[in-house]
Amino acid sequence: MTAKPIAAALLLAALAMPALAQEAFYIVRDSTTKKCSVVAEKPSAGTLTIVGSGTAYKTREQAQEAMQSVRVCVEE
Repeated sequence: MTAKPIAAALLLAALAMPALAQEAFYIVRDSTTKKCSVVAEKPSAGTLTIVGSGTAYKTREQAQEAMQSVRVCVEE
């Protein structure tokens, strides 16, 4: 009787794993150098700040393209 709920939980976990492992890219600005870049991990507290819409992009190319329209990254 308890094998069915355990099997269902394992199946659900197996289906959710690929979604959790997806990479995300962020547009960040270094507060010391005032330069923008694209990073693969969401920055924690420090000198990097997420700029633009603050959303994660699925590919590095999408983030780099979006960076061209972020005001603080273009103005210098």
